[in-house]
Amino acid sequence: MIHAYQLGGYNIVLDVCSGAVHAVDEVSYALITHFEGVDREKLIDGLHAAHPDDPMYTVEELNACYDEILALKEAGQLFSPDTFRPMANTLKSRTSGVVKALCLHVAHTCNLNCAYCFASQGKYKGERAVMSFEVGKQALDFLVAHSGTRKNLEVDFFGGEPLMNFDVVKQLVAYARTLEPKFHKTFRFTLTTNGVLIDDDVIDFCNREMSNVVLSLDGRKEIHDRYRVDYAGNGSWEKIVPKFQKLVAARGGKNYYMRGTFTHANPDFLKDIQTMLDLGFTELSMEPVVCAEDSPDRLTETDLPIVCEQYEQLAELLIRRRREGRPFTFYHYMIDLTGGPCIYKRISGCGSGTEYMAVTPWGDLYPCHQFVGEERFKLGDIWTGVTNTAVQNEFAGCNVYAHPECGECWARLYCSGGCAANAYHATGSVTGVYRYGCELFRKRMECAIMAAVDEQLAENGDV
Repeated sequence: MIHAYQLGGYNIVLDVCSGAVHAVDEVSYALITHFEGVDREKLIDGLHAAHPDDPMYTVEELNACYDEILALKEAGQLFSPDTFRPMANTLKSRTSGVVKALCLHVAHTCNLNCAYCFASQGKYKGERAVMSFEVGKQALDFLVAHSGTRKNLEVDFFGGEPLMNFDVVKQLVAYARTLEPKFHKTFRFTLTTNGVLIDDDVIDFCNREMSNVVLSLDGRKEIHDRYRVDYAGNGSWEKIVPKFQKLVAARGGKNYYMRGTFTHANPDFLKDIQTMLDLGFTELSMEPVVCAEDSPDRLTETDLPIVCEQYEQLAELLIRRRREGRPFTFYHYMIDLTGGPCIYKRISGCGSGTEYMAVTPWGDLYPCHQFVGEERFKLGDIWTGVTNTAVQNEFAGCNVYAHPECGECWARLYCSGGCAANAYHATGSVTGVYRYGCELFRKRMECAIMAAVDEQLAENGDV
């Protein structure tokens, strides 16, 4: 299977199963897009007849180009077959029982009252609570005990708002550091915050201990303050932006993400990206909202073409600023055309429920943060381990081939079957397909590949 498209002035051909990406001229593009199912002579005669006076479309030129395409096909770089299905469960079966990452819900409470919050303002459909040090300590012990031979372990401090339980966060990091030499492990910590409680102590601690910090900002003041308000209804933009700027400056402008959410109110989210850039932030992420079907914030079909156009304009902005020496990073456009995840990871999908789990303030285990509060998905707890093996097996079986609809999708080896939580909330099944999300993902990947092609050609001196 190939996926051919034209974007940003490039003719791009992706060979789906080999991962080879080709930026080609118009003649090659015309031949490749009609290559399969059309007789060679008929194809060449037809293209020549359509361009009788164009020296690039002579029969000789077309035949030479056709031979080059044949050579690429024989080399496995065009029209390569999908031979990966037998490997689909290999990675998860090989690492069965091994946990490499935990999302610690240190606070099921929040000091903001965001209207679109998937976590019910931090309560996750339950009671407000904060994690005790004892529960967090046991969670870290659980992670080490179930990490097998893995050396590098990851812990996300999440909420609600984790800084509402900052003392416990600090205690848990200190405890984890004592485990590292004892068990020959290395912990990598991440913290996600709305910024309200950031102060010098938080900044110093994050710069010392957090490999990454995720900062929640929705961009334009009027958009951010429409949703991200306190319980008195006051917007938080003016309060948090200076704190974010101070934290990012103290981190040297690295190892953070400014993460926004766009909704039905701002499908034109490029304006919010531009606001972030104007504020001095360059490590950016902008995510489509996840909310109930009846929510007024939900992205609609009429929003889809607007959002897709925004992704294209964002890629153009990224390229333009890179050429001007003012680069920025957009999370979904980070793609390496020369490498990337191994094929086992590409087909096995997300590790939620198997190698990655979320821990509630009470020590209950869930497949990931988006399933917390869904009682049917409770896996067990950090004392007894996973006892709901039926649900864990359900997640272990999630891979790109578990979704019949993915079989004809050119982007399947990039999304690996997509997000199980989005699939469940859209269809009632973790092996369902969130079709709206698929449309957005495919557009993001087209833009990401185009931007990567431009960067590669620039490095080679070809643009």
